[in-house]
Amino acid sequence: MSTQVNELVFETFPELESERLQFRAYNLNDAKTLLDLRSHQAVSKYMDTAIPTCTEDTEKRIKGYHTAFEERQGITWAIIEKNSGKHIGDFGIWRIDKQNSRGEIGYILHPEYWGKGFMTETLNTLIRFGFRKLNLHSYAANVNTENENSKALLLKFGFKLEAYFRENFYYDGRFLDSEIYCLLESDLN
Repeated sequence: MSTQVNELVFETFPELESERLQFRAYNLNDAKTLLDLRSHQAVSKYMDTAIPTCTEDTEKRIKGYHTAFEERQGITWAIIEKNSGKHIGDFGIWRIDKQNSRGEIGYILHPEYWGKGFMTETLNTLIRFGFRKLNLHSYAANVNTENENSKALLLKFGFKLEAYFRENFYYDGRFLDSEIYCLLESDLN
């Protein structure tokens, strides 16, 4: 069993698809839809990060996604619904710890698409990609303790609660608790 992250994945952006979705690289033309996504109140409620207020903010974020990929530190896919061609969310594997073959995941989905299995389809595709192609050993997910939907999704996939940190994250004038979930490749079997 190899414990090395597969660097070949970073030679060309890995565009993937599932039954109803396409997963592709962001481009600057996505800045408006990313702004709409990340500034949507229901989406941003648990993000604990600066909410974008203009397309310049999301253009900067997209450029950061490109830099992370070029530096082999992360991959963030725009999620496109095939039937409509609409950009409906994203999924990232970032903070890739090459020494320990571990990546952190993050994801967002427009509320119009909640409860329709789109994020389940996304995780089915991209979690397996990370294990089988990127050669990760494990994933971490840092979740706002109040985000019950995200926690339920992770548990559905076999993630285990690994840690509960009390007031470890300072955001918007207060200290917040965090829950860290983990999925090992062997958990999928």
